[in-house]
Amino acid sequence: MSEQQKPVVSDPNLEPIEQLEAILATSDTDKLESLVYEIPSGEMARAISLMDEEDQKKLLTKLPADAAAWIVEELSHGQAADILEELTPDDAADIIDELPSDEQADIFGEFDDDDAEAILEKMEPEEAEDVRLLSKYEPETAGGVMITEYLSFYDDMNVGDIINDLRANVEEYHEYDVQYVYIVDQNKTLDGVVRMRDIIFCRSDVKVKDIMMKTPKFVSVHDDIDELEDFFDAVFFNAVPVIDEHNQLVGVVKRADVEEALGDRSERQLMRLGGIIAGDEMRTMPTFPRAARRLAFLGPNILLNLIAASVLLYYQNTIKDIFALVIFMPVISDMCGCSGNQAVAVSMRELALGLVRPTDIWRTIVKEASVGIINGIFLGLLIGCIAWGVGTYGIGELEGQPKIALMIGVVIALAFLINCIIAVIIGGSVPLILKGLRMDPAMASGPILTTITDVCGFFLIFGLATKLILPLLT
Repeated sequence: MSEQQKPVVSDPNLEPIEQLEAILATSDTDKLESLVYEIPSGEMARAISLMDEEDQKKLLTKLPADAAAWIVEELSHGQAADILEELTPDDAADIIDELPSDEQADIFGEFDDDDAEAILEKMEPEEAEDVRLLSKYEPETAGGVMITEYLSFYDDMNVGDIINDLRANVEEYHEYDVQYVYIVDQNKTLDGVVRMRDIIFCRSDVKVKDIMMKTPKFVSVHDDIDELEDFFDAVFFNAVPVIDEHNQLVGVVKRADVEEALGDRSERQLMRLGGIIAGDEMRTMPTFPRAARRLAFLGPNILLNLIAASVLLYYQNTIKDIFALVIFMPVISDMCGCSGNQAVAVSMRELALGLVRPTDIWRTIVKEASVGIINGIFLGLLIGCIAWGVGTYGIGELEGQPKIALMIGVVIALAFLINCIIAVIIGGSVPLILKGLRMDPAMASGPILTTITDVCGFFLIFGLATKLILPLLT
């Protein structure tokens, strides 16, 4: 039944999850299918997330495979894989067979090896072969985001042969996003591209090689996502053919899929900057695995913070004699950390746009140091004046000693200036260093930056105070 023919069954007075659960309690599959297509995609994803495991399984198995696949496409790849792994391999295979090839590969990337192999054995052989092909490539390459649903014909065919093939396979081709037809030789080497409209309006006896666009643009399976972004920025194509190491046509990359992959990467980077480094996380996941994933980030941070704490232990006598300095520890630590995070953000942005490379580290250091000096002087003087006032009017036993109060302001101002410069240099350079080491720049910039700014800030405050203020107290 087409979407236009389905009766309206949604109830605006009920939440989508309440509607789904009510129909699941019945055996009305047609009504359930109609409701699935009426619920907006975002609301459907939320409803699935709020369901318990049994209702999720019941929903996907009661629906026809194409409707269940529509739901799976609205979920994150990790969540979809978790749900599909709970189904029987036969049920999971039926649903995955209905998905686009790139979605299939992404979901299989989340499966355990045993589950993946069990499901592949139950899939249509052609679909399983496509999954194995796409799984060979890195996710953020042309091979990883391409689809294998495209139309290709041999260069010795005429237009009439192609039209007859389209008519004979209309059921298979009707879901293809077809704007171009790709022409290959007997070795599957890409020879040209023909627009679908040129085939439709051409005489049947014309050879397709006579109307194709020769020397077509293409990308390699190993081109990364940034190169694909540059390609689509340079040309206004909706899709581009992908060739392998043997110059054979193996797939097509769509502009929309590249944009989606870039968005997914940005989400992962944001998660990693927030300390979620062990992959995708949803609150629908089991509690203990979520806690274990977070501990993978929090555990090492204990060691990093102990380094900062050891600085305070080393200068405990200075802290005891000039306790007013403690007031400004969080100010310097937080403000310099913010400055460093600004530098991290700029480096991450420039790396994403291809404006900077790991080899540009010295240029980055100079540029960031210049900004750090200006902001360090301005904010350092401001905080130093505040510290001078605190030293003059509010430090207990030292109150009324203007010389010491002035030196407190000088120490705080100098500590802030130096630490601000260090923070922006580290923040600007660490993402480039990690990129050069083929590590995710977002994964470690935060903890590295935080530890260094804390250690340097504490060391500068109490180190300068030990040298400049303590002699005045003796």
